[in-house]
Amino acid sequence: MRTYDNPVIGGFHPDPSVCRVGEDYYLACSSFEYFPGVPLFHSRDLVHWRQIGNALDRPGQLDLPDDTPASAGIYAPTLRHHDGRFYLITTDVRGKGTFLVTADRPEGPWSDPVLVDIPGIDPDLAWDEDGTCWCAMAGVTVSRIDPATGKVLEGPLPIWSGTGLQHPEAPHLYRVGDWWYLMIAEGGTAHGHSVSIARARSPRGPYEPAPANPILTHRSTDLPIQSTGHADLVTAPDGTWWMVLLGTRPRGWFPGFHVLGRETFLTPVEWVDGWPRVGPVREQHTAPEVWQPFQLPPVRDDFDAPALAHSWISPRSRRDDSWSLTRRPGWLTLDAQRGQVFLGRRQQHPDCRASVRIDPGSGRAGLSVRMDEAHHYDIEVAGGAVSVVARIGPVRQRIASRAVPPGPVALTVDIAATDADTRAPDILTFSVEGPEMAVELAELDGRYLSTQVAGGFTGRVIGMYVTEGEAAFDWFDYQEALR
Repeated sequence: MRTYDNPVIGGFHPDPSVCRVGEDYYLACSSFEYFPGVPLFHSRDLVHWRQIGNALDRPGQLDLPDDTPASAGIYAPTLRHHDGRFYLITTDVRGKGTFLVTADRPEGPWSDPVLVDIPGIDPDLAWDEDGTCWCAMAGVTVSRIDPATGKVLEGPLPIWSGTGLQHPEAPHLYRVGDWWYLMIAEGGTAHGHSVSIARARSPRGPYEPAPANPILTHRSTDLPIQSTGHADLVTAPDGTWWMVLLGTRPRGWFPGFHVLGRETFLTPVEWVDGWPRVGPVREQHTAPEVWQPFQLPPVRDDFDAPALAHSWISPRSRRDDSWSLTRRPGWLTLDAQRGQVFLGRRQQHPDCRASVRIDPGSGRAGLSVRMDEAHHYDIEVAGGAVSVVARIGPVRQRIASRAVPPGPVALTVDIAATDADTRAPDILTFSVEGPEMAVELAELDGRYLSTQVAGGFTGRVIGMYVTEGEAAFDWFDYQEALR
């Protein structure tokens, strides 16, 4: 019997929303303060996912000011397909509020935003048989809207606030048979996270809660996957039901530290007596009947393509004059003339290695493991020396330094998860390699780059940066380290 491993999309990919069109599945995740926003994935079997784009990939759709706090920005999208068109609705919590974008193809291009004047976060879209569009929001309310204009035609109407736990959010409406089902998350997005459900004959209610709520929670368990919630349901062509959801994988001593952020997990669903039943989310489950792995692109980027790969993200914005793939062909050039620049990709595995070959020129640049502006470890080259620098809250400390010859050098961070009974969730080892030299510079405790220390809703992002002058990067390589 074939099995699959959880998570199905590792690393900082929270708040998954999924829809199926024929035999193809499409999934979107939150992106918070990063640009481009809302990564989009495609799968043929719910297990193997390939990123096909970002829904918000131009400043006209997503313009996050420089003072946007970490973990603000874009929250909790819902992705749906209706009447031959894709719809994605989400909220910019410090900017334009709730809006939706549409596309003929999930790869895009996606439309300019259509504003929807409903307060709250975590918007959802569902259509009745007559084409009426309903928008549910955290709280939980439902409104009848015109998705073409964003106009609110009725509501918002309070419909169900869950079982009494804090933060009823992440509502999704489904029509199943003669019933409308309203599935929500509640209990907060930390260890108390859970999934509950209710049903009614109309989207307006009244809603009858499931007798076995919550239908999913890992709170107060010692299961390796925690914080399970913010779920979405999808049916396969064979009639089976599946749930995508977020979860975390904490490690180390109390309180446990998760460093990859909230990741996307998959678990099977059964229907019993008119209600969905979900077992604990395991690290391995029996796979869906259809098994169609993708030939994934290499994770090494030699910067020979005419455009950046979809997986590269930057905090808040990415000005066109701050980077170039043509200024030095075969290299990525970053220019700090108008401020520091960072391009990174999500850390997706507890054990991994990331390396970059850099020509710093006369600039200051390097490789960073980032949670936010106040929590990151860097290995950088400037003024003929390579240094490892740790930023933890208000403290910035140079951990190690040594001279390097002029010209390109390779910078590497090796990340190794620790045993469960240690204090640190992992150890980060920084090293440099150049002409006639290969030196390990420092080992750092990974707990200080965790959600439990930094706070917020994101996970680690590893990437290249420049803070002074201009620097060029020949390649970036990221690999899972197999034990």
